Amino acid sequence: MTTAVYEPERFRSPEYLDIIDAAESSNRLRIADDCLKAIKEQGESGYPHEICGLLIGRLDAEGWQISEVRQVDNLNSERAADRFELDPAAYQRIDRELRGSGLEIVGVYHSHPDCPAKPSPTDLGSAWEGFAYPIVSICDGKAASLRCWSVNDSGNRFQEIRIQEPA
Repeated sequence: MTTAVYEPERFRSPEYLDIIDAAESSNRLRIADDCLKAIKEQGESGYPHEICGLLIGRLDAEGWQISEVRQVDNLNSERAADRFELDPAAYQRIDRELRGSGLEIVGVYHSHPDCPAKPSPTDLGSAWEGFAYPIVSICDGKAASLRCWSVNDSGNRFQEIRIQEPA
């Protein structure tokens, strides 16, 4: 059974539509099934609040190669249902742990409770170029869809990134 994906009116507004670049990126997000499963389960467990976490892996000429995901605390307590604030201390701790391992933090994932897996203007305002941004839509407590985005070369919009499991 497929879970319905909700799309509040604001996701169809010019403000939201203007941050999406119609051209899909040629880069890919290669991510293991267990990592995708973990992101979805974390989103469901955190519902009705947004969860967030870090993508760990490598970035090469073809895109992002994800070998691990790690959930970190959402520090936004005032608007946790529709905003996240990634714990900077957790980011720094994980970054230090990865030094010398050949792996690095290459993206940030989060959930959209009762909203589509599309970025918001707030997401764009905090996005870093070169990072991958998977978003999992959680509707009525169940993972409905997962899409990935990255900031385009101009730095002013998100491009969709195709997700695929590694060969």
